[in-house]
Amino acid sequence: MHIAILTFDGFNELDSLIALNILNRVKRPGWRVSIASPSSHVRSMNGVVVEAQASLEAARDAQAVLVGSGVRTRDVAADTGLMSRLAFDPQHQLLGAQCSGTLILAKLGLLDGVPACTDSTTKPWVEEAGVAVLDRPFVANRNVATAGGCLSSQYLAAWVIARLEGVEAARNAIHYVAPVGEKDIYVERAMANIAPFLADAGDRQRQSIVS
Repeated sequence: MHIAILTFDGFNELDSLIALNILNRVKRPGWRVSIASPSSHVRSMNGVVVEAQASLEAARDAQAVLVGSGVRTRDVAADTGLMSRLAFDPQHQLLGAQCSGTLILAKLGLLDGVPACTDSTTKPWVEEAGVAVLDRPFVANRNVATAGGCLSSQYLAAWVIARLEGVEAARNAIHYVAPVGEKDIYVERAMANIAPFLADAGDRQRQSIVS
């Protein structure tokens, strides 16, 4: 089971690394979470250099792909060569994006006719791409989810875990990282945000991704 987190130069650490940590709370053979980047190393918006664990091409075969945000996402979306390396299939993959990562999914045509979540800075660009933006932290339609706000990365991670490993695994992952004394509150809030979008994820859809 491979989950790829697309991470480009200028990336927001909260998007890629919080999701990376939470997703890695699932401990079972074959579960692998990777930072997938267009080059061997990428530098964050605050100067943190991260070594890629997978290529963008490897993400094409991942069971789930998350697209993080960053200060150069518009440049990524305008780079036809780079965008041509992103080929995903929502029929057989879970796809998620956060903040300006939503613009990438929009430009790839994966949000046609589906409202999405993003941050306030990216909102006009996503709307310009023809996608309606909701004033919510998280929304999903079948196998495609979007989130708005840096800390909404926990919702994307929980959604992926719930879809691939089950609700109890998602609850356990959020419980582990939540602040002491507030764990139950954090778990219930996270599950309240993703639960409405799990009911339509039938066993057949899940099986097509897992297999």
